[in-house]
Amino acid sequence: MPTNLHIDPSRLWDAHMQVAKIGPGLRGGNNRQSLTDSDREVRDLFVRWCEEAGLTVTVDRMGSIFARRPGRNNDLPPILAGSHLDTQPTGGRFDGVFGVLAALEVVRTLNDHGVETEAPIEIVNWTNEEGSRFPPPMIASGVFAGVFSLEEGLAKADADGRTIGEELKRIGYAGEAAVGGRPIGAYFECHIEQGPILENEGCQVGVVTGAQGARWYEVDVTGRESHAGTTPMELRRDALLAAAKLVQAVNRIGLDQRPDGRATVGILQARPGSPNVIPGSVFLTVDMRHPEGPTMTAMDEAFRAAAAEIASADDLAIDVREIWHSPPVAFDEACVAAVRAGAEQAGIRHRDIISGAGHDAVYMARVAPTAMIFVPCEGGISHNEAENAKPEDLAAGCGVLLHAMLDRANAR
Repeated sequence: MPTNLHIDPSRLWDAHMQVAKIGPGLRGGNNRQSLTDSDREVRDLFVRWCEEAGLTVTVDRMGSIFARRPGRNNDLPPILAGSHLDTQPTGGRFDGVFGVLAALEVVRTLNDHGVETEAPIEIVNWTNEEGSRFPPPMIASGVFAGVFSLEEGLAKADADGRTIGEELKRIGYAGEAAVGGRPIGAYFECHIEQGPILENEGCQVGVVTGAQGARWYEVDVTGRESHAGTTPMELRRDALLAAAKLVQAVNRIGLDQRPDGRATVGILQARPGSPNVIPGSVFLTVDMRHPEGPTMTAMDEAFRAAAAEIASADDLAIDVREIWHSPPVAFDEACVAAVRAGAEQAGIRHRDIISGAGHDAVYMARVAPTAMIFVPCEGGISHNEAENAKPEDLAAGCGVLLHAMLDRANAR
């Protein structure tokens, strides 16, 4: 087995630039939301590239695409790597895409050098990782890992009522393969960090040891609509005022758990939306995160207590619904060690890091030994069309992925 294999940085970068042409955004990024026509176009390109690399392509019933390179012993469970090709409405060119294209570059490099692995290698493009069109995120990997049932996954709908199942059929990616239920030898996922730590510390690679937990909530605040000019201040049941207090409480909960706590209100919709009507109802979303389970529980309790206190004080109703809970995850020690060894072998400056964002790897860790590889992104900016990454950093992360996958594919 060659020890001096190197990926082709120019080929990796060119693949990113070709993908970036599909579903262009308004300001240099991408709007390639899940199961849109642009998602179909990028899937078609990915499948073509995989077939040109001699891989066998299958699509499961959630529309996730798997491309397999055989090993010497095809009875062994495959070493799987990938991520997603869908983007946010104002997404960047690298979030998710890097993980899929880095895995493809690993296969292309092995082909270039005629390297045969003991276990098979597979690349995956997961459906609907972002969750921007069909919330919550990471649906397909969640079904693969048994977090959601297949029926539940296919029934997830967008704002217009179109379901994942319907849209998979429309774009031609309603596959027939079973979702999950098979062994995976190891799962690796390359990703831009989506934060500023690596860039600030001058590290090219983050060895991801785990991912913080997350809870998503939908909240309805119900007060009473009334005339803005005739209703005295002390007699109002202003849903927007109560929602503003709740936003402040959410922010305080995040600050109370510094440095690792995160608490965000991402959507706020007041109704009826008239200048001279006191809002009678407000819908809002809350996203809370922390790498420690007990602290996540404490944040949940503090949030629910704040909602109850505000509702009582303002004489209105606040309904809190948790729609997604992803507990903190510790990644597999052997896979993490393989990533670390790959960085050390290449002489790349690296550091251990916790993922602040959710990824398909979080669900895959439930069913397979898993690890992630981070590379810096400019200014820590992601979920933004200004998202950017340097070619040399992508190449460094992909090189580490190559050696980590070889380590696990040839493990005795």
